[in-house]
Amino acid sequence: MLELIVISTLNGVLYGMLLFLMASGLTVIFSMLGVLNFAHASFYMLGAFFGFQISRWVGFWPALLIAPLLAGAIGAAVERYGLRRVHKNGHVAELLFTFGLAFAIEEIVQIIWGKSPVDFRVPPLLDFPAFTIFSTNYPAFKMFMLLVSVAIFLGLLLALKKTRIGLIVQAALTHPHMVGHLGHNVGRIFMLVFGVGTALAAVAGVIAGPALVTQSNMAGLLGPILFVVVVVGGLGSLPGAFIASLLIGLLQTFAVSMNASLAGLLGPLSPDLAQSWLSDIWNVTIAQIAPIMPYLLLVLVLIFRPMGLLGTRDT
Repeated sequence: MLELIVISTLNGVLYGMLLFLMASGLTVIFSMLGVLNFAHASFYMLGAFFGFQISRWVGFWPALLIAPLLAGAIGAAVERYGLRRVHKNGHVAELLFTFGLAFAIEEIVQIIWGKSPVDFRVPPLLDFPAFTIFSTNYPAFKMFMLLVSVAIFLGLLLALKKTRIGLIVQAALTHPHMVGHLGHNVGRIFMLVFGVGTALAAVAGVIAGPALVTQSNMAGLLGPILFVVVVVGGLGSLPGAFIASLLIGLLQTFAVSMNASLAGLLGPLSPDLAQSWLSDIWNVTIAQIAPIMPYLLLVLVLIFRPMGLLGTRDT
């Protein structure tokens, strides 16, 4: 029992921090620009494929720097030449634009790299077990992912709350004309924020690519749960996204490891009910419903606290 708790906790924290690393950029974009970017997971995928390609040419560590810069530059161009023009037509137009952009990026990735998974490997420097617990080896690369996620969380908080740049960015969202009169280029600020947000998603792609499967449908596999994290944590709240990521990571990891069911807890159904549809539900295990638990949590949060755990916006 102790082994199950310790290992599930470690796996849950690692998975939760990976979710935060992906959701942090989406949270920054929404909190600064008010745009819920449906193509955010596609930039995560671009980061993984850029990292794979660049690592084949010059190695993993240069790729960790270059791939997010490339994805961030593409994101900044998308905001400058696409999203900014669409913005005047309202939020529905923005959602449709980013929704279409997600499909376009996926098709481009399939044209260049194909539909099959690519061989994106862990760098040799981190290809060893960091420690062993209960005869289970934990890779050093996963510890590296955890450290990067925590560093980005702290760095973003400090940048947004304690620096002049962060204050200007936040002021540009609520009082753009005043910031413009003070001599700041508001359009450039928004472009840079969108670029930074997409670059953060690409960082997640580069470090998650070797640990997970790098393939053309990876955005679709992890994209929906990012919005669960952002909504549960509170739209635009970085600490909320951090807490929600850990909560969902632990919830799903513990659920996967549990085989309990109503039949195990309360015993088998009576012969009269054993042949009914109720028998299927009676024998379903917690592990079988683990994939839908984050979405059940989303429904409950929207019912009882629509602004999220630490959010201040209802919409």
